[in-house]
Amino acid sequence: MSFAVINPATEETIVTLDSAGIDETDAAVARAKAAYPAWRAVSPADRGRLLRRLATLVEEHHEELARIESQNVGKPIVGARGEVGMVADVFHFYAGAVDKKHGETIPVAGGIDLTFREPLGVVGLIVPWNFPLNISSWKLGPALACGNTVVLKPAELTPLSALRLAELALEAGIPEGVLNVVVGKGSVVGQRLVDHPDVAKIGFTGSTEVGRGVMQGAAATIKRVTLELGGKSANVVFADADLERAAAAAPYAVFDNAGQDCCARSRILVERSAYDRFAELLVDATRNVKVGDPADDATEMGPLISAAHRETVASFVDGKTLFTGAAPTGKGYWYPCTLVEATNDDRIARDEVFGPVAALIPFDDEADAVRIANDTPYGLSGSIWTQNGARALRVARALETGVLSVNSNSSVRVSTPFGGFKQSGFGRELGMHALDGYSEVKNVYYSTEG
Repeated sequence: MSFAVINPATEETIVTLDSAGIDETDAAVARAKAAYPAWRAVSPADRGRLLRRLATLVEEHHEELARIESQNVGKPIVGARGEVGMVADVFHFYAGAVDKKHGETIPVAGGIDLTFREPLGVVGLIVPWNFPLNISSWKLGPALACGNTVVLKPAELTPLSALRLAELALEAGIPEGVLNVVVGKGSVVGQRLVDHPDVAKIGFTGSTEVGRGVMQGAAATIKRVTLELGGKSANVVFADADLERAAAAAPYAVFDNAGQDCCARSRILVERSAYDRFAELLVDATRNVKVGDPADDATEMGPLISAAHRETVASFVDGKTLFTGAAPTGKGYWYPCTLVEATNDDRIARDEVFGPVAALIPFDDEADAVRIANDTPYGLSGSIWTQNGARALRVARALETGVLSVNSNSSVRVSTPFGGFKQSGFGRELGMHALDGYSEVKNVYYSTEG
């Protein structure tokens, strides 16, 4: 069975691919299982050298990979270039980290106790369509560094950059069978990875609904899981903040990647005394977001991923609109930047829109801000804007979310942990913390008694 990979900006077919099924998935798992003993035996320093070669090849193919990502996802080329740069940084980071995750020696009565970090075996990595290459690298870097072999399942809508990355991995010298890419439906390939008895762990990024199914399926074989799921993050703006700076930054915290971002600060909470002024500034800033051809360096927002997703996004906008921007007409799955005045009880503030739609919500004081921000089943990301340092720390500690920024909307850095609270998932990606999710602790007691 074949399927077309579509450019969402033009609705044109980029390429037609065969869709894998259970047999192809089983074959990939078998290849990964066969490759595991030899890959595990490669010294950490040598694994690091191979990952560094892969990072260098990503840098050498930077523009090619950015173009692939831009055309397949519809993201602006400037943003795609930045993401490919991060992919290289991720592999460089884990090339350096691979031999720095040490065990311990623990004095005990009658001997010495040793701990070792052991790889898990074959891991299944399931990545979404919104940041396919970037999120693939977040999982591949620590998985390979720890000595695991991998079956990577990219989203059916956006498989092209993962396929090219696998080619570069072979060119870098990573042995055949260590990194396998299987393209097919999540309900077939993804489910088989979850069910397969030879897969030791699933690293999944996607919706909370699908994540529940992954967790349930993994229970049958007690698979390890890392889940990075949905979000409904709050951008909390206090009256004492630099309102001009906060308003200028806020659109890009929602409309970057056309809002198709689990970290999107799509609930903008503003202290009531500053609400009217901030709303004016936010409308002006949103009006200036450049929506158009992803291949144009001036473009800041491209189309949505599909016509069906556009319909879903549109269903959230119910007439309380503060501002609607312009978007191209004709071919492409375009949707305008949209600001909606809401309460935290409205559907637009409760559910993940995953599109360029933001809800503005007033609050009365610090306690009210924390209450509203935490009144959600999600807890992935968020921002706090204030010039009061003590308040920033109080609120940061009070918010039930995994990744926060103060006077910034930046969520992700290669060297720092990323992940959520509550129904935004568990486990951490990036930084040294990610290595914990792709290894097990083995404890060995060595008697020194005669």
